Amino acid sequence: MSWIRDSSLNWFHLLFVRLLRCGRVPEHVAFIMDGNRRYARKNNVEKLEGHSKGFDKLSEVLQWCLDLGIPEVTVYAFSIENFKRSEEEVNGLMELARGKFKRILLERETLNEHGVKIRVIGNLSLLPPDIRKLVAEVELITKDNNKAVLNVAFSYTAQDEMTYGTNLILNGLANDSISTEDLNLKLFSKCLYTRGSKHPELIIRTSGETRLSDFLLFQGSCSYLYFADVLWPELSAWDLLWAVFKYQHVCQTLDNMAKILQNNNTLSKKGAQFLKSINENHINELHSTVKS
Repeated sequence: MSWIRDSSLNWFHLLFVRLLRCGRVPEHVAFIMDGNRRYARKNNVEKLEGHSKGFDKLSEVLQWCLDLGIPEVTVYAFSIENFKRSEEEVNGLMELARGKFKRILLERETLNEHGVKIRVIGNLSLLPPDIRKLVAEVELITKDNNKAVLNVAFSYTAQDEMTYGTNLILNGLANDSISTEDLNLKLFSKCLYTRGSKHPELIIRTSGETRLSDFLLFQGSCSYLYFADVLWPELSAWDLLWAVFKYQHVCQTLDNMAKILQNNNTLSKKGAQFLKSINENHINELHSTVKS
């Protein structure tokens, strides 16, 4: 299944989309794609087939988001905790990831034509070297696109992400790139894997579970949480449209909360320079990974 596909929305869906677009549409939506294994059990197929159906659903959901005018999507694809699953399942998921990232490289012209930037966020040092190389290539070939962004949280947990960001700041303090006067929530936010992205206004979890499972804990502090009682491969367009409709009823309250939290959080000149160096180092690391 391609990463870019035609819209599957019917005329009634599209009518509802037009109504929603008269109101506030979130600029960033995050998904916890839960339920692939239960879908496999329910349909008496192998676990890997359930995960494959989950990817097919992802490509469909991404197109729905574009139809709605949502420019950025983050998906929880693989938690660090998932490495504790059986060796057979983990190896199968890694092989599935290889295939999907290779598919992106084959579709680079289409992705660039649609202006889609793809970032893989997480502790990539835990991944096999060949997948790290594929990830680096994918990020580099799409890094200049700016019409839509897909963040794939792979080998990710929020606790690991916050540890990563804290270590960046500690190193900056140690080498005098920044000082304690430069520290605030905005600087910390931009030291996370999601730096450069707006925090998600809406987080959707499928499968009926009502927890975040260590996903975007910092970034989701003012997000609207919507829990859909369907397995991820069974998610319908109506589930997404209803979640956006529910978000629109509380978005002003969430905005007010965010303003309170962000009050007086501005970047100092030294802090901005520090973040610029972090981004430059990241690009250099991608190039080094591709050449290795």
